[in-house]
Amino acid sequence: MLRGKNIIITGTNRGIGKAALTAAAKNGANIWAHARQETAEQKELISALASEHGVEIWPIWLEVTDKEGMKEAVKEIRGGKRPVDALINNAGITYNALFQMSSEENLREQFEVNFFAVYLFTQLISKLMARGGGGSIVSIASSAGIDGNPGKTVYGASKAAVITMSKSISRELGPAGVRANCIAPGITETDMLSSMPKEVVDGQRAAVDLRRAGDPAEIADAAIFLASDYSSFITGQVLRVDGGMR
Repeated sequence: MLRGKNIIITGTNRGIGKAALTAAAKNGANIWAHARQETAEQKELISALASEHGVEIWPIWLEVTDKEGMKEAVKEIRGGKRPVDALINNAGITYNALFQMSSEENLREQFEVNFFAVYLFTQLISKLMARGGGGSIVSIASSAGIDGNPGKTVYGASKAAVITMSKSISRELGPAGVRANCIAPGITETDMLSSMPKEVVDGQRAAVDLRRAGDPAEIADAAIFLASDYSSFITGQVLRVDGGMR
């Protein structure tokens, strides 16, 4: 689905991002793979995927809230003289607490990582896309950004901001051939799930039509579809990948 494409994926060291990196390589993409820190495990994964699927993978080690580092990374990408065909905004953090128990510090941290960093990076990359004739921006949001789940006021608000950003991008950059869509995962088997109380997780699983949590690979497959030309007439949309949440 992505043979010959060059894409950027953020937060590839675990969870959905790691699954997206694997799926993109399997589908023939050359990838700029972002992670917060350089680790032997991540370098080994990148090398193995590149060798197995005959693609090129260039690591980007970056704290997403480091604005100067972000600019340097984009400069490096631009210097590669390759078109950026797709961007998958996956890097993010979660926070679970009731509204009255959420501090200003919690609020600012969530928005710095989940929204401001995504906004600024997308702003820079979309310029490269527009100059190159277009591209696809896929942002991993959350069902919490739509449903307003109890205990997720801060996290949900940051993801709702990403959804609104994507819809605006779709309208503003559509004439330049840039598409923008969001994926809203429901309960998914990632490290983030382990931060939630067991009784809450069990209750959420029971509220899903399929009676289970999603696998990161299932979210990643949806992201690969939206990044590819198979979704060439889809933009400004929010795709729920949630197993039928109620």
